[in-house]
Amino acid sequence: MDDLRHIPGTPVFQGEEARRGYALNKMCFSFNEAANRKAFLADEEGYMDRHHLTEPQRAAIRSRNVLQLIAAGGNVYYLAKFAGIFGLNVQDIGAQQTGMTIDEFKAFLAAQGA
Repeated sequence: MDDLRHIPGTPVFQGEEARRGYALNKMCFSFNEAANRKAFLADEEGYMDRHHLTEPQRAAIRSRNVLQLIAAGGNVYYLAKFAGIFGLNVQDIGAQQTGMTIDEFKAFLAAQGA
C-alpha cells in the first residue's frame, strides 16, 4: 500500500485522509438535502461553524478550489455535492484538477475514446 502514496500528481484517499476530512465530507454529504444547500448559501461561515471545519478546510471552501479541498481531506465523491451547489459537474472538477480549461478537458476526454 505504501506504493500508492507515491503516484505523482495523484492524491490517494486512505484512512489518514478520511480522519482529517471527516467534518468536511460530512458537511458536503449534508448537501444531498435541498434545505441544507439553501442554509449553506444563506450563511456559509455559520454552516462551516456548525460542521466544525478546520481553517484549511474553510479556506478551501471559500476558494472553491477542488485541489485544496482534496488536500484538506475531501473525498471527490462528497466534494461533488459541494460543487453541484454552484452548477459545477465532474468535467468542471476534472478540468480544475488537471489545470486545463473545461474545453481543453472535454477535448482530452474525447481524444481518449478515439
